[in-house]
Amino acid sequence: MRSSLEETRFLVIGAGISGLSFLNWLSPELRDFMVFEGEGEIGGYCRTVEKDGFVWDYSGHFFHFKHRDIERYLVERMPGQAILKVDKVSWIRHGDRYIDFPFQKNIHQLPQDELVECLYDLFFRPASGAPANFKDMLYQKLGRGIAERFLVPYNEKLYATDLATLDVDAMGRFFPHADIADIIRNFKAADNASYNAHFTYPAGGAIQYVKALARDLDAGRIALSEKVVGLDLKARVATTSKGRTIKYEQVISSAPFPALLGMTGLSWDPTKYTANKVLVFNLGFDRKGPSEPHWIYYAAKDLVFYRVGFYDNIFATPRMSLYVEIGMPASPTDAQLSAADIEAYRVRVLADLVKVGLVTDHQLVASHSVLLDPAYVHITKASQADVAAKKAILATAGVHSIGRYGSWTYCSIEDNIVEARALAERFNAIG
Repeated sequence: MRSSLEETRFLVIGAGISGLSFLNWLSPELRDFMVFEGEGEIGGYCRTVEKDGFVWDYSGHFFHFKHRDIERYLVERMPGQAILKVDKVSWIRHGDRYIDFPFQKNIHQLPQDELVECLYDLFFRPASGAPANFKDMLYQKLGRGIAERFLVPYNEKLYATDLATLDVDAMGRFFPHADIADIIRNFKAADNASYNAHFTYPAGGAIQYVKALARDLDAGRIALSEKVVGLDLKARVATTSKGRTIKYEQVISSAPFPALLGMTGLSWDPTKYTANKVLVFNLGFDRKGPSEPHWIYYAAKDLVFYRVGFYDNIFATPRMSLYVEIGMPASPTDAQLSAADIEAYRVRVLADLVKVGLVTDHQLVASHSVLLDPAYVHITKASQADVAAKKAILATAGVHSIGRYGSWTYCSIEDNIVEARALAERFNAIG
């Protein structure tokens, strides 16, 4: 019979990449832990769905490894799993044509009149001091033509917000910056390199990386379908959705930072923590579509989606397998969409896929949808300052918030692993 108060050294909130990575790099002798995951399976957003012969993630989760030691560590724990190595091909739909991504380095592929206008606006772009926000940065660095033809409308669809509310560095190193020399040089010799120019992907989907992280951990210490709902910072006691109380020394949380603040009872301003949500449709068709791209970006406002990805062009399979992403504003009073809402969006997606020519006489044979909420956080100076201040307070009470949503930021999956490893190594050094 379970005692009224359980005890653990490390209480981990969330069985996704960040939480499991922390435990992997924690010294075995320190692995006195309990993990609580609100969903019925591990993985967080890196979960995979298999349906009617199609393999889909909750959205496209591709790994871009810079740390080869991390990549080797994961692959060693995935025996028999084929790892596909892919050189990314990504396009932008602009009017009636496709141009290569990123837009700003491939304006020479535009019609001549648009190219001239983009070049003119680039050369005579406004330069009135440091840009005040993300939108201002786009105009100052790249000019009106480039900004208004793709970068502004596309990112407005993605973030589902006014770009003037976002910090200049809202996308950090992930924004494909280019100066005039880069753009002109690309006219002659294409160089569209980006942080994700190459990626790896397991044949069994992104969940295989999560399973690799869970492989050497005691599954009996991972509680599924059970959330941490309260943290008493003074007593260092957690309460779960199933009424359990756990005395802990340290909390490692990858929950969305506002949710963590809600567990602790600390006062916080919801207006500083905004994000979009993304409705993802995974769609399987009876035959092949375009054979080359891995994803295509869509800035046009008359299309409901901002990006379409092609699993079949990663797997080299004979049936078109898509993920289609729709950005929408998050609302505290509308966290979920109704089944009727989702079906209406699905009908609109299929119609728009026909409009852009990806679907012709194809037959839809399988589908799946998931709502990611939050999806892309809105990084502002206010949010960054508040996260830093609140993290410092929580750390003094043994609560450490990590990961993309735990830090309320924009980062890669590998970044989450690196951050979790660094935290584990801090505790390893303490012993």
